Amino acid sequence: MTRYLFFSGKGGVGKTTMASASAVHYAMNGNKTLIVTTDPASNLADVFEQELGHKITPIKGIQNLWAMEIEPDKAAKEYKERIIGPYRDIMPEDVIASLEENLSGPCTTEMAAFDRFIDFMEGDGYDIIVFDTAPTGHTIRLLQLPVDWSKHIQEAASGSGQTCLGPVQTIQDSKDKYDRATAHLKDTVKTTFIFVMRPEELSLYETQRASRELETIGINSGELIINGILPEEVCGIEFFRKKYDAQQDIVRKAESIIHKPKQYMLLRDNEVKGLKSLQSVADELFHNRKPSFQSGKKHVATGDVLLEKPDIEKLWLPGNTHRPAKSGATFFTDGMTKSLFFTGKGGVGKTTISCIAALFNAQKGFKTLLVTTDPAAHIGEVLNVTVGAEPAKVTDTLYAVMIDQKAAFKEYKEKVLSEARGKYSGDMLAAMDEELNSPCTEEMAAFDKFIQFIESNQYQTVVFDTAPTGHTLRLLELPFEYAKQVEMMAGTGNNAAVKDVARNRFKKIIQRLRDRDRTVFTFVLYPESTPLLESYRAMVDLRNAGIDTQLIAANLILTDRVCINDFFRNRRQMQIKYLKEIKQKFNLPVLQFPLMQDEIKGFDLLKKAVALL
Repeated sequence: MTRYLFFSGKGGVGKTTMASASAVHYAMNGNKTLIVTTDPASNLADVFEQELGHKITPIKGIQNLWAMEIEPDKAAKEYKERIIGPYRDIMPEDVIASLEENLSGPCTTEMAAFDRFIDFMEGDGYDIIVFDTAPTGHTIRLLQLPVDWSKHIQEAASGSGQTCLGPVQTIQDSKDKYDRATAHLKDTVKTTFIFVMRPEELSLYETQRASRELETIGINSGELIINGILPEEVCGIEFFRKKYDAQQDIVRKAESIIHKPKQYMLLRDNEVKGLKSLQSVADELFHNRKPSFQSGKKHVATGDVLLEKPDIEKLWLPGNTHRPAKSGATFFTDGMTKSLFFTGKGGVGKTTISCIAALFNAQKGFKTLLVTTDPAAHIGEVLNVTVGAEPAKVTDTLYAVMIDQKAAFKEYKEKVLSEARGKYSGDMLAAMDEELNSPCTEEMAAFDKFIQFIESNQYQTVVFDTAPTGHTLRLLELPFEYAKQVEMMAGTGNNAAVKDVARNRFKKIIQRLRDRDRTVFTFVLYPESTPLLESYRAMVDLRNAGIDTQLIAANLILTDRVCINDFFRNRRQMQIKYLKEIKQKFNLPVLQFPLMQDEIKGFDLLKKAVALL
């Protein structure tokens, strides 16, 4: 019987490292093992230091181990052909064309990637299949889909027989498949869920939240890995001793409130890449062979290597600062909102940097809205306020809001139906109501809410704390896809005027995203290979869509004065190497932000962080 191991957790906690090390361990013990990533911004190839992709590929240098990165676009192409192929020779061309049109909407990509994911739970060609998943909010969404789609197909079959992916009969076989997948996921003999967390308050909060959400759909997590614990012997100065003590407090808290088997993994003095490093991690994970770290000789501080400091006021503050301000105005010259997007790999500190940027603008006197598009949002914890689906006032000039998919779905559905009432028959309205209950509509609704904030002139600055890179790119691609697919939108029917309004709206959003004076994209990363490569690939993808990146925020930088032993000196030398590579590879201004002694949580610490800009 194949065993399935799912690794999940907040971005940047080491899921890919733990999943890869586990796969290496099982393969070395003679188990035929496959590791699959469901993250659209996968780093699996970077960790194994070889090219992977949308095909099962043997890992070099080790027997019994294969890997695959599910690529959503390729999965969509395969999915469409699997649905349409059997009908090509027996259906008229206009019917085939209609089916292809039905399967060209944005939700097909999500459906297809998830369908491919389920394929691996149907075969028996491997002893162990390890799933390296996307950060928790998106993993929860992925794991809810079998339940949601099975329900939607059943409801459509007993109603109009129509789904947003076409007639029920074309996807009826999928329902049985999704029911089987749900059963596999709930089977604790076959499936083990392993949460990975850092010894940090926000990571613990996310682990608890995600575990509860899984339990609501009948999936129980089995184990917990607390990763990145500072070795006590290297924390000889107050700066790191305080961080060590704070970590131990979180470890004790996790032990008292999470009653599951736990593993404790130490922070390494360098990044984990390649089979040798993964074998070392596997030795610690499965055999408790802890690496030995000596405090080493003391080092004398020699000063920090600084890159040229960017003028963030020009980039971040509202108004077109490339031209002189109008008489009597400050930076805000034209009454148009400025949008600041912060994106990057999970765990690099996007939320913290987004909160810092939002408060920076608010303190300059600009009415600022901080928006999170991350389903595992933490801005409320950083700001120490409750953040919901409606903007909450933080200060006189700062507001915060979360795009809640469930709330957005209800609002969007009612808006579509209210616009359709009086224009269509009762049967047509009933069919629309049924089709809008599709899981696709949630994504569409969240996207509609997202662009409402871009369009609004109620705020002078809107700061977007986005989901990890792959999901952000997916979100930013939606205006382009929906502009092409506007005829497919529920409620547009054949009304040319409605279609024109929708087309013009999407056209304006696309123009806005490409306008360097009104939209600034900042990639947040820490100076290591994996976040650097992921951010660079994403920057190229944005550029191909006509969107320029304007700033790199290098976060969690170790300063020379605190690196007084070999352990932290090694980590700092690694950072300096990658800081130079970042400057050379991106050819953009780089804002360096230091590792803080305390986790930035609460308004007082946030204000201290803003003062460092």
